[in-house]
Amino acid sequence: MNSRSDPWYIHAALYVVIAILTIILIKVAIIDPHDYVETEKFYKTESRLRMNNIKEAEIIWQRKSGSYTNSIDTLISFIKSPYVDSLVNAFDSLVLRVNNPFKKLTSGEFNPDSLRLSPKTFSPYILLIDTSVVIDSFINRRGKITRVDTSIILGNRYYIEDPDGYGTIGSLDNEALKNTASWE
Repeated sequence: MNSRSDPWYIHAALYVVIAILTIILIKVAIIDPHDYVETEKFYKTESRLRMNNIKEAEIIWQRKSGSYTNSIDTLISFIKSPYVDSLVNAFDSLVLRVNNPFKKLTSGEFNPDSLRLSPKTFSPYILLIDTSVVIDSFINRRGKITRVDTSIILGNRYYIEDPDGYGTIGSLDNEALKNTASWE
């Protein structure tokens, strides 16, 4: 009988390969998906906080000017103005705290410049306002049109959309969805 066994180093190499493949499998099947889920959760929370802060800035802008704006840069400049600063630092005596409409971000304090871009892809938020065109014609007694007045009304409603798909706020078509977030 000629019984021949494999050398010990082949078995040792196979055990090392099995151990390495087990570690890779654990990393790919358990660790990486958990990290991905945690990262996506951070991006979604951070983006929604930023969108809520844009909404609050739009509401304050509308109270002051009478219409909404479709410019993030205008909103950021407005937030940095003394008018908004006085609102942010105003003390509410009923609840005994500062009446700050802006929420802190997950990365720390509220920063107006953070409203410009989404945290995941650094793409700008989509901010739109509605535009209404009202045409009024004037007719004389003979039935001839004497003049046509056209007036454009900007900013009765606004719409904010996250470019990464984490939600929207407002609607251009439906007054009932004004200031309403899609995740609420």
